[in-house]
Amino acid sequence: MPDREKDPLGEQIDANLRRVYQSMAEEPVPDRFMQLLEQLREQEQTSEKGGADK
Repeated sequence: MPDREKDPLGEQIDANLRRVYQSMAEEPVPDRFMQLLEQLREQEQTSEKGGADK
């Protein structure tokens, strides 16, 4: 596929989308979500120690 020059509007849209999603990616993970992840890790470790279920 040949390289196409982006139109100025497309470049502006790309830049704005990158800016929005970059700021979202830098936000801290909510405490409740971290607690849920920890619970899942604990359950996984418990099931690995039990062993026979798998």
